[in-house]
This record gives sequence, C-alpha cells and structure tokens, in this order.
Amino acid sequence: MRNLAVTTAVAPALWGTTYLVTTELLPDGRPLLAGTLRALPAGLLLIAVVATLAGRRALPTGAWWWRAAVLGFLNIGLFFALLFVAAYRLPGGIAAVLGALGPFVVAAIAFALLDQRPAVRVLLAGAAGLAGVALLVLRSDAALDPLGLAAAAAGMVSMSFGTVLGRRWGTPTGLPDRRTALLALTGWQLTVGGLLLAPVMLLVEGPPPALTWTNLGGFGYLSLVGTAGAYFLWFRGVTALAPARVTLLGLLSPVVAALLGWLVLDQSLSPGQLLGATAVLAAVVLGTRTPTPAPAASAASAAAVRVPATIGR
Repeated sequence: MRNLAVTTAVAPALWGTTYLVTTELLPDGRPLLAGTLRALPAGLLLIAVVATLAGRRALPTGAWWWRAAVLGFLNIGLFFALLFVAAYRLPGGIAAVLGALGPFVVAAIAFALLDQRPAVRVLLAGAAGLAGVALLVLRSDAALDPLGLAAAAAGMVSMSFGTVLGRRWGTPTGLPDRRTALLALTGWQLTVGGLLLAPVMLLVEGPPPALTWTNLGGFGYLSLVGTAGAYFLWFRGVTALAPARVTLLGLLSPVVAALLGWLVLDQSLSPGQLLGATAVLAAVVLGTRTPTPAPAASAASAAAVRVPATIGR
C-alpha cells in the first residue's frame, strides 16, 4: 500500500506541470481546447491499447456502460468544464484552496456511501494541508467572484464524488488482468469526458486555431504524460486506497506548480510560501502513511487468551 501511495502521488505531481506547459507551450485563451485535446486522444489511445491486449473486451459491458459514463462525466467532462470557468473568473490561489477542501468532502461522501469513517490522523492532515495550500498560493488582493467560487466548489465536489464512486465500483471484470482493467477504465473515462467537452469547446471557443509545432508538443505532453499516464496512476490509487487518503495526494499539485514557477519561470517564493509547501508535504506524509500494526502476541499469550474462551463455550 505504501508503494501504491507513492506511485499515485506521481499523478498530482504531473498535474502540477500543467500550468507551466499551458503558459509556455499552448495557444492563449483556449482552456476548453486544452481540456478536449488532453482527454479525448488519451482516452482513444488507451482503448486502442486495451483492444490490442483484450480484443472486444476493450469496450464496456453490462453496468460498466453507465458507470464509465458517470465517472467520465464527474472526473473529466464536468470537472474540466467547471475548472475552465473557475480559471477565468478566479485567481489560481482561490481555486487551489477550494480544491484543498477535497479531503473533507471526500471523507463525508465516503462515510455516507461506503460507511468508511476517516481516521482523525487523516482529518488533521487535511487541515494542515489546507493551511499549507493557503500559505502557498493565496494573495491578499485576491478577488472573490461568486460565479467563479461556485464553479470551483462544484468542480471539487464533482471530483470528490468521482473518487468515492471509483472506490466503490472498483475495476471492470472480464479483462486479462488488473493492469488491463485499469487501462480500460481510464480510457473509458477520458473518452467520455473528451466527447462531452468537444461540443462545448466548439460552442464557446470556436474551431481550433492553426497549431504550431510548439503547441503540438505541449498538447502531446499533456495528453500522453499529464493525462493518460497520470490518470492511469490516479485511478489505480482511487480503486485501491481509502478515498480520503488518496485525495490528500492531490495537494501536491500546487506545490509542484509553485516549485516549477520558481525553477523555470524565475518566480520568487516567500518564506510564507516555503512554510506552506513544507506543511503540505508534511500533511501528505502524515495522512497517507500506513499505520504500524500492533506487535503480534506470543504463542504463550495467545494460548492463554484462547483457553478461557474455549472453557466458556
């Protein structure tokens, strides 16, 4: 489980590179185009890989038709669209802080749907992570647009429901192995999300502009690495780890974005931001580590416990 948490953490770390790639390599003012070209090619590619490995079973069967549609809508289509509204109407810091509320929302939904009560340690880690993200990204002059706040909050809730339902439904059956099932599950969701985003993108932004080689390289990275690879790792964690634990890993994204801004874009980091980044990292370690099991009782002690129980019967 510890190794699984580490590999799952790679996903939000990769998502933290999105800001740098978007600002430096992609055409300006086309976030829905970026979302569509991130999701749809990646989803179709993964489905093609599964078709090579498993033939017709690359397509959903039975209940997985509607489950894939629901998960693709929540995790990709709706989430990316709301992210677009929030990005245009809010400073990134406000959106990041609202996103950092995710562990608490996921914990509440998991308790309602899965009857999983979050550990106090995880809730404390979530509070520390929220404070760390606030220190890292908030500015005193941040404007609070009501529609942007609503979109950011709704996006966080959408992803939270997708996380809990992904844990509840697990992976599809009938495929050769778990890795192939995860590739299929990831491909289905990305394809559904991309198909939902495409008409919205055409309606709001119009046809795509002529793309340069730099743009194509940026889209290629986001689609293959930041989406296909990252979401495969993320959904693998979602289907195996406790929802509140896996959501804590998402706090790494703004930390990576801030560090890349400092390293690549020559953006300064204040002492308060460094403290915030440290708090986030500490929160992730605290909230996702596996508790140490209690020492096993000796054979003599175990026998001593069992004897009265046997006599009692």
